[in-house]
Amino acid sequence: MLERRRTRLIAAADAPLRAAISDAAPVPRMPDDGDELRFCSTCAFGSVCVPHGVDKAALGELHCLVEHVGPYRSGQRIFHAGDRFGAIYAVRGGTVKTSLTDDEGREQVLGFHLPGEMIGLNAIHPAKYPCDAIALDTAYVCRFSFPALATLAMRFPGVQQQLFRLLSADIGKAALLAGDHSADERLAAFLVGLADRYAARGFSHTALRLSMARSDIANYLRLAAETVSRVLRRFQDQRLIAVEGRDVVLTDAAALRHLARNIVHG
Repeated sequence: MLERRRTRLIAAADAPLRAAISDAAPVPRMPDDGDELRFCSTCAFGSVCVPHGVDKAALGELHCLVEHVGPYRSGQRIFHAGDRFGAIYAVRGGTVKTSLTDDEGREQVLGFHLPGEMIGLNAIHPAKYPCDAIALDTAYVCRFSFPALATLAMRFPGVQQQLFRLLSADIGKAALLAGDHSADERLAAFLVGLADRYAARGFSHTALRLSMARSDIANYLRLAAETVSRVLRRFQDQRLIAVEGRDVVLTDAAALRHLARNIVHG
């Protein structure tokens, strides 16, 4: 299905765009390549598996904390706001949205989580989940018992350091779009950031599949849905991206990154 859509994008584009799109590999399926001595390559704790990380005995103990859960179908909740906190989750496959719904039924999208990324870290202090985690497509997760993980982290510095890094990254993402930025800057930063996150996991850095609805993207960026659609059309007219449905190819990633430079650093 992804390859057919990509072929249509190529056919509809002019010559320079056809070359750019053709060079962009389709987004592959998420790997499930772990074993008793290695986590899956996308795992949030994968970096502790390197030779200078934790030893095999410690890794075995960490593996014992992991429970594979799923599949969750589109729209199903992995946890609900207000549920008692007992575990953090790593997305293993698919995409998960976190959001809050107020008493008037208004939703606020907090983030979109890809394979290898953690959800539930913001529940540690209140000891209950402050938001919903909702599958946007067929999703699988790894469930880590947090009390057991915290105990293990006290014994093994590699696990503790990775847990601290994950907490720090979670705080940083929450503040990423808090500034007074234009709609163009916000959407460019969203696309570039998503591409970087896929690339960090060994996937294409230019061919993206947007599992989330345009309205969810708009909500997350604190923009109107019509604004997101208008900016996407402008980006297409400027030959920055090519779009068909939920498939997006960044045809001028450098220009998008320059546009997003006040939000995306490094």
